[in-house]
Amino acid sequence: MNIEIQDDLFIEDIEGVKEVYHSVGWMKHTNDVIKQVFDASNVKVIVKSNNRIVGIGRAISDGVFNAAIYDIVVHKEFQKAGIAKYILNHLLGELSNVSCVHLISTSGNEGFYRKLGFRKVKTGMARYLSSGLHDEYLE
Repeated sequence: MNIEIQDDLFIEDIEGVKEVYHSVGWMKHTNDVIKQVFDASNVKVIVKSNNRIVGIGRAISDGVFNAAIYDIVVHKEFQKAGIAKYILNHLLGELSNVSCVHLISTSGNEGFYRKLGFRKVKTGMARYLSSGLHDEYLE
C-alpha cells in the first residue's frame, strides 16, 4: 500500500475526513465540526493511499508537559493494515519532547494502545455531557 502523510487539514480534505469518521459510525462529525476540531489541534496527521484519505489522527499539546491524542481513526475498509499504528507513531514522534501524552481509547481498543506502551492512569478523571458516553467510559 502506497502511504502519504500530510500534517495539516485543507478544505479539499474535509469530505474525505468525514468519510473516514462516518465509516466507523462517528456520524456527528459534520464538515463544520471537522474543521473546528482540526483547527483547534496543533498536531495533525492525515494518511492517504492513492490520494484517498484512509486515516487521521490529531493531538493538542502545550509542547512541554502535556499532550492529549484524539481521534486515531482508520477507514473501515483499511483497518488491520498497520495504519493506526503508523498514525500513533507519527503523532508520538511529533510529541517526542512532551513529558506526558494522554489518550482515551474507544471501548475495545485498549489492548492496541497497551501493546504500544500506553498504561492506565491511576488518577485520570473525566466528565462527559452525553449520558451514553458517561455510562460507557466512567466508573
